[in-house]
Formats: sequence, structure tokens, C-alpha cells
Amino acid sequence: MRILTLLLFSSLFFVLDLSAQSLPSWAIGPFYRPEGKNPIINVDTVGFLDPMSQSWVRWKESDVFNPAAVLKDGNVCVLYRSEDNSAKGIGKRTSRIGLAESKNGVDITSMPTRPVLFPAEDDQKENEWRGGCEDPRVAVTSDGTYVMLYTQWNRKVPRLAVAHSKDLKYWTKYGPVFAKAYNGKFKDMATKSASVVTSSVKGKLVITKVNGKYQMYWGEEHVYMASSEDLINWEPLVDENGKLVELISPRKGYFDSRLTECGPPAILTKDGIVLMYNGKNADNENADKNYTLNSYCAGQVLFDKNEPTKVLARLDKPFLKPEADFEKSGQYPAGTVFIEGLVLKDKKWYLYYGCADSKVGVVVSDNPKK
Repeated sequence: MRILTLLLFSSLFFVLDLSAQSLPSWAIGPFYRPEGKNPIINVDTVGFLDPMSQSWVRWKESDVFNPAAVLKDGNVCVLYRSEDNSAKGIGKRTSRIGLAESKNGVDITSMPTRPVLFPAEDDQKENEWRGGCEDPRVAVTSDGTYVMLYTQWNRKVPRLAVAHSKDLKYWTKYGPVFAKAYNGKFKDMATKSASVVTSSVKGKLVITKVNGKYQMYWGEEHVYMASSEDLINWEPLVDENGKLVELISPRKGYFDSRLTECGPPAILTKDGIVLMYNGKNADNENADKNYTLNSYCAGQVLFDKNEPTKVLARLDKPFLKPEADFEKSGQYPAGTVFIEGLVLKDKKWYLYYGCADSKVGVVVSDNPKK
């Protein structure tokens, strides 16, 4: 009887531990949702004096989502996209970037009442008004410079842009990242979503050079690469014909059958460079029928650390998918977990994501093996 009990207990343990065995050794995770904590950021009616309209604007009245995250002074700082109530429909309101702080990575303890990055009467007005500043990814250099890669949206062309800061509250905008490369060939092309390569230094993610240069993966439909020497001007990787090199692309019959959009900063590990990305399912015969049509789930891909364009492995199933009600409602009812912020804190991973383009959530991993 005792042997049978032990066998049953062992079988039960194995079943309960299946999630921990479902990821290959190179991948980051598994992640769990902290009980009773999500969503960690919701909308509110706080206002600020908008420099463009010269009126008092409730800048996060409609939606808050798609967060970046970074460590500062031991605390997690979450920089999230917010939308006012100036219009209806995805992409039609004005977006601004807000700041929130957490001591433990889960509970928000501070939220300034004004946004930290927004359209203003500056040299980026033409690129940012009236659509705004969207979908940030943030990482930090070894000397404490915070680098934000975000989308400028003027309701005509989305452009991947960069801004730097020393305190996360006041930012210097440098404009489109591809403005100078190849005589501005890609400046006016629709560009989005950049994940700069980082590595763990003394338990904290720091921007890291690969092969002598800063590298970033970027792109919405496909994943591309670009390099930089100053973290301001970036040169996209092109082939002999001047065409952007596609590193990964949507796969028919998989959760990422429509889009493969870059997520939080990539991580240089002992196994290679791990890029987390947002996979959108198709709405036609190409879709993975195991997931809701048009839903966003999260994937991971491993690149060679010496040849960062070479794919070594890729998850066939998402490691995070919409499950909670607030991840399957809001602006995007097909279901969305849109990952953009990743922090390594106290030997734990904290991954921040947008919930159906309407709220901000977090998942946690106790496996800091990278």
C-alpha cells in the first residue's frame, strides 16, 4: 500500500510539474500569473496640460497597455502606453507614455500624474502628432543611460524612434532610428517594435554589444536586424540587393501565422540570444486552430550568439497566451498578451504585457538560470 501511495504521489508530482518541463533548456521561463494581482495598471481620469492642444487632457482615460520595464535603484519601473478619449478605434486616439514604479515587481507603489514622453512643440512634432508615442521598449546601458525605442505615430506613417534619459522622467528625443542609414532609404517606411540585445550583469539586464556593435531585432510582420555604434542611429541589415533580411517570419499552421512582432529587449545567454516575440494568429486557413483567430500569443526564438542572424531554435507553441477575461476583452476581444517589458530582479524574471490593448499585466518566473 505504501509503495502504491508513493507511486501515485510521484505520478501526481510529474503531472503538476509538466509545465516546468514544457520549455526547452534554452528558453526563459516557465512563467506564472501572480494570484490576485493582475491587471497591475488600469485606466484613470488623472489629467495634465497638453502642450499641443493647450487644454487639460485625461491622458489615460481610455486604455493603458503595452508596457516596457527596467530596473532603477532596485525598483521596477514600468513605462506604459496610455490613450486619451479623443476618438474611437485602435490607432485613432493620442498615445502618451506613462511611468509606474514597483518595489516588488508586482504591486504598483508610485504613478506620476503626468506622462513622461508625449507629443510636444519640439522637432518631433511632425512625426508624433496627433497619433502620439506608442509601444515602448526600454533598456539601460552600463553607465546608466536609459534607451527607449518606441513608435512615433502621426496617423500617416508609424516610425521606429529613439529617446534617451538618465532618470526615466525627462527624455531627449532623437527621432526616427533609420533617418540616416542608406541616405534615409527606410526613414519613411512603416517601422515598429525594436528589441535591443542585453545581458545579465551582476543580476541586472544591461545593453550589450555583439561583435563590436549594439544590435537590435525589430519588425512587426517579420523580424529584422539593425546595428548601431551610438544607440541613436541604426543601420538595418540588408542583402546584396538592398532588401531587408528577414530572420524569422510567420508560419502557416502555427500561433504566429500572421505576425512575428518583437517583444522586450533580447537577452544574450550561454545558449545564444533569446528573443521573445508576439505572434499573431491568422484569421484564415493559415491559422493554428488551437488558438483563437487573430489572437496574440508570446513565443521565443534562439539566435546564435556569434552569428546573431542565425536561428538555432524556435518554440512551436506559445509560452504565454490569453486566458484571463481582461486578456480577452477591451479594445482587442480576440485575445492579447502583448509582451514588451522584461526585468531580472532578485533572481526572478518579471515579464510585463498588454492585455487586449486595454490593461497592463505581469507574469513571473522563479527560474533565473540565464
